[in-house]
Amino acid sequence: MFSSLANKIFGDSNSREIKKFEPLLAEIAGFEDQMKSLDDDGLRGQTDRLRERLAAGETLDQLLPEAFATVREAAIRSIGQRHFDVQMMGGVVLHQGRITEMKTGEGKTLVSTLAAYLNALEGKGVHIVTVNDYLASRDAAWMGQIYRFLGLSVGCITHELTDDERRAAYAADITYGTNNELGFDYLRDNMKFRLEDMVQREPSFAIIDEVDSILIDEARTPLVISGPSDQPSELYARVDGLAPMLAEEDYDLDEKQRSVTLTETGIEHVEMLLKEAGIMDTGTLYDASNISF
Repeated sequence: MFSSLANKIFGDSNSREIKKFEPLLAEIAGFEDQMKSLDDDGLRGQTDRLRERLAAGETLDQLLPEAFATVREAAIRSIGQRHFDVQMMGGVVLHQGRITEMKTGEGKTLVSTLAAYLNALEGKGVHIVTVNDYLASRDAAWMGQIYRFLGLSVGCITHELTDDERRAAYAADITYGTNNELGFDYLRDNMKFRLEDMVQREPSFAIIDEVDSILIDEARTPLVISGPSDQPSELYARVDGLAPMLAEEDYDLDEKQRSVTLTETGIEHVEMLLKEAGIMDTGTLYDASNISF
């Protein structure tokens, strides 16, 4: 009863949260006439102007109202759609690194363009993660019209791309891809010996579509890279025979994660055992010639 009365007086937590956005929405709306007065080249020039202000010391939060107004006008001119206030609120929430739930018909695909554009101004790249290749390709082509109108580059990661094509897509200002493609690229990059062979760059900002599905349901399935081994099976039996020779200080056991990692002392001990057994000739476990072991 008290809870019901309090909600009537103060509103529920969601209503109070939404009310906080009203001054910011008014500030964004205040730029609308200015954006409309610009020709296409002038609107496109907003990207360079905002980046210059960012380089001069302004923060993304300070640029947000004008940047969002820029995207709103660009969307009208490029795809004929205008961001409504509810979408503006969603864009702010995404920029803050939080989860926003959009009802059917509220245009969640359009919402992502706001936070994506704002964070792309830093030049570090933005990932937009979707659940399948179809949605990644569709949204990259559809929403990509807005980004390209504003002078940003757009990439899309799909399974048939070569390493060079993937590298180019990741180098774009906005990169669309599925959680599996991005995850496997990360794993493959960690198997490469040279930095220049890697396809991904340092991650900066990501927007995840269907976040419950990707971070909860999909996350239950591990990403594993495997293939047939060209090593004789007897090698594994020989290495397995060395395990009992390890002391407790040679490894850290994490029962919760069900994982075992070698300590620095353990690595040195394993290297010595491998050499004594004739399994490894020279060098360390981290030498390229010994990676197969």
